[in-house]
Amino acid sequence: MNINIQLGMRIRYLRKQKGMSQEDLALEAGVNKNYLSDLERGERNATIVIVEKIATALGITLSTLFKGIQSFEDWYIL
Repeated sequence: MNINIQLGMRIRYLRKQKGMSQEDLALEAGVNKNYLSDLERGERNATIVIVEKIATALGITLSTLFKGIQSFEDWYIL
């Protein structure tokens, strides 16, 4: 599973854990709701600035946001 999909799933999971709608999170993070929706579906490649805004809006650290996300190299076996 690529990193964009993993990140999107993680954002969606954490947003729901906080009881936030996409609109709530988008407003709090200062991003467009459609952009956030695309991120959650893994259809966008987020910048670190946007990722930091989302983490802050969720009230978590970047390390918490990325917890459990693995890069291709971490799971690829030759």
